Amino acid sequence: MNDRIQPGAAAPTSASPDPSGARWRPEVLAFIDAHRRDGHRSARLDPLGVSRPADPSLLDPQRFGLQPGDWLSPAGTPLWNARTVGDLDRTLKAIYCGGLALDASAVRDASRRDWLHHAMESAPPGAGGAAERLALLDRLIRAQGWEEHVAQAFPHAKRFSLEGNETLIPLLDALCEEAAGHGVRRIFLGMPHRGRVNVLVNLMGFPPARVLDFFDPKSPHPELHTDLIYHLGGKRELDTPQGRLTLTLAHNPSHLQSVHPVLTGLARACQDALGRERADQDGRRLVLPLMLHGDAAFAGQGVVMETLMLGGKPGYTVGGTVHVIINNQVGFTEPNPMSAWPAQYCTDVTRMVDAPVLRVNADEPEQALRAAAIALAWRARFGSDIVIDLIGYRRLGHSESDVPSLTRPRIHALTQTHPTIVERYAAALRADCVLPPDTDMASHVTHSRVRAHQAFSDPLIPAQDESPSPLRRPGEVPRLDLAGLQALVDPMTRLPDGFEPHAMVRTLTDHWRRMAGLTEPPLRADWCFAENLAYATILQGGLNVRISGMDVRRGTFLHRQAVWTSQTTMLTGAVGEGAPTEFVPLRQIGANKGHGNGHGDAHGAGHGERPGAGPGDPSRGRFDIFNSPLSEEAVLGFEYGYSVGATRTLTVWEAQFGDFVNGAQVFVDQYISSGEEKWGDTSSLAILLPHGNEGIGPDHSSGYLSRFLQLCGEDNLRVACPSTAAQWFHLLRRQAFDTLRKPLIVMSPKGTLYHEKASHAEIADLTGGSFQPVIDDATVERAEQVERLLLCSGKVHYDLDRGRRSVARADLALARVEQFYPFPADELTALFARYPALVEITWVQEEHRQQGAWSFIREQMDAVLPQHVQLRCVARRANGSGATSSHTIHQLEQVELVARALGEA
Repeated sequence: MNDRIQPGAAAPTSASPDPSGARWRPEVLAFIDAHRRDGHRSARLDPLGVSRPADPSLLDPQRFGLQPGDWLSPAGTPLWNARTVGDLDRTLKAIYCGGLALDASAVRDASRRDWLHHAMESAPPGAGGAAERLALLDRLIRAQGWEEHVAQAFPHAKRFSLEGNETLIPLLDALCEEAAGHGVRRIFLGMPHRGRVNVLVNLMGFPPARVLDFFDPKSPHPELHTDLIYHLGGKRELDTPQGRLTLTLAHNPSHLQSVHPVLTGLARACQDALGRERADQDGRRLVLPLMLHGDAAFAGQGVVMETLMLGGKPGYTVGGTVHVIINNQVGFTEPNPMSAWPAQYCTDVTRMVDAPVLRVNADEPEQALRAAAIALAWRARFGSDIVIDLIGYRRLGHSESDVPSLTRPRIHALTQTHPTIVERYAAALRADCVLPPDTDMASHVTHSRVRAHQAFSDPLIPAQDESPSPLRRPGEVPRLDLAGLQALVDPMTRLPDGFEPHAMVRTLTDHWRRMAGLTEPPLRADWCFAENLAYATILQGGLNVRISGMDVRRGTFLHRQAVWTSQTTMLTGAVGEGAPTEFVPLRQIGANKGHGNGHGDAHGAGHGERPGAGPGDPSRGRFDIFNSPLSEEAVLGFEYGYSVGATRTLTVWEAQFGDFVNGAQVFVDQYISSGEEKWGDTSSLAILLPHGNEGIGPDHSSGYLSRFLQLCGEDNLRVACPSTAAQWFHLLRRQAFDTLRKPLIVMSPKGTLYHEKASHAEIADLTGGSFQPVIDDATVERAEQVERLLLCSGKVHYDLDRGRRSVARADLALARVEQFYPFPADELTALFARYPALVEITWVQEEHRQQGAWSFIREQMDAVLPQHVQLRCVARRANGSGATSSHTIHQLEQVELVARALGEA
């Protein structure tokens, strides 16, 4: 079961001669290199023996001009106690072609390959002595026993059995122990359905009765089943022989691999927090992301590739993820066999990140423990991803109600006759005489199985805390006066020596100082100033700000300008050594300068970045902003995970255009809108979706407001569409300081609204007031004369206002709904009461009729619409594609829309 080799140094290579001075024959060196390169293709990895093997002659000594009796060197110097080619052949087969095999073909760095070869060729630790090997057997019995127990209690329960890959449980034990030995304090674990229920009981410590209650159709407390048991996660303090650590299993919906970026976001948030605790500790060393995958989903779902790619990008690095493939060589009913000839594996996608793969036969559990040791040592040494491909089989169907013989009769027949892992490992220990002579192995297995079933039969479900949680009131947003505002803006606009700003940035600094009242003449605050000032006040209040998305440092519409780049560089010879190339205004807030002083640090430090690193006053927050790769799905999933883990951070994800959120719909539906109700995961993630018809086509116009409003219920989201810079300022501050953590969906501006002068604010609008869910018409002088009220949101307000002024109608008022959800019923009731002569309320939207807020507004207005008042809608007609791509047609449509709303058409 465990191929053991004699202790000794790693073998030499043609590139690394043996330090002893022995001169190895070139044919011998080629023979050794071939095993290092291709040994995994000839390894005994498939428990059922059905995968296509490599050419048997691939590693035959005669292929290299060697005969079994040949000496390895002219002097007869031994290598690994082998003197002849025959001895070396047996040794190499034991190292590289046994139940543990190394596939380093994706690793392009020669020094890293050498490290891996040395790890394989060093004496393996194995499972230790008799006591350790018996403990391993007991863990396997417990893993198998749980599946048997559930099958007996609830034969038709869908549990996604681990049978055929039970070695996963001791493998996870070993990974936790090895991680603790390398100084890891927290492990974030993500996994799909297969084996999850087993992991909940045998690793996460869930009470068996609590888990079984989910399978019981007569459960006394079905209201506690907020999601399927094989979707649930948990948290526990785990004591290992190497120390204690905190283990967190992330919740996961049925979209199997979607949890992958969520997991890395959770881990990065924890790494950042630990890195900020002390300047001398590296969060990456303390926090391990451990991601489990199914073989077919790992190879088949694009979010895996996107997340792997993220791991090498500044702002998203986590110091390497350890991946474990629960490989049963089938996806649902479709075979997914590995092939050694030609070489095709479900792990091939990881070649893009140079990840080595340790392939393990799931019927050889001791080799799985050895793989765990190598994997954690690799991560500790190189801080990069590594994969353990645990190759087993699926004894039952996709689920327990499946009929596997219907689609895979031959394979199913093999699985039914194949000895279980407990039978195989017990036989191996019996052969090795692990037990004392007077002890029978069968009796040991029986007693261990009985103990496991007794533990699983414990009916006790620990009482859960059912006391109502304290009512979480919105937090107080710190007040801001003019002097405080100027104290923030002044350092943000003072450039360091040697920094040459772009002409646009020079104008921007002048405008910001005028907007703050630092210089004359005064200027109204625009959206760019309002947003940056909002972040400055959040940082001053001790909270962190993290922004990511495509082009967010500058902003798609040049609307943020959070990072300024010097126009002279070392290449021109115009600046001296050490002159800054980048300036981050928001890193100039008080002691926040300590985080890299804001110069040249907006990206972090590339692949060597240390999450959360940097000194600074803990009373001030840290500002991070990262241009994401061209990905929506994995990046939004990452930021959701980050927001769940980072409770003192305003996490912001901005789509390049609102329509692009389509690429991440799984996370909107399965995590962001529903995660709190299903799992108790609270998030204050702010999602900014640039939205508005401007005649630039259906792919750049809509944040699909109607979809988000369909997801609203049970106070799960905040959905807003601010129409002024002041509202934008107050909305961001409210989101950051609100202790009632909810995701915020913003239909944010595009180019037209950013440049709408009427939407800019007086400085007093920022230092006073708060976010208003509804804005009344301040121009109405005699409210009792108003018979028609136009309600709208966003930039169409300004088109309507200009149209209203052109017709001078005293019977018409124009109000704005700035927050859709929670629906501002009280505010609208008060608004309607101001106009006692109302006979008609018109909802006006520039979106097409089925894509805006109309359906939601119509339903919500039932409770607040005054008697005898008619409600109607003015919108573009419903269509299939969305906004026009012709600016001319857009302008004609907008004129016609306004005319209809005003009753002039």
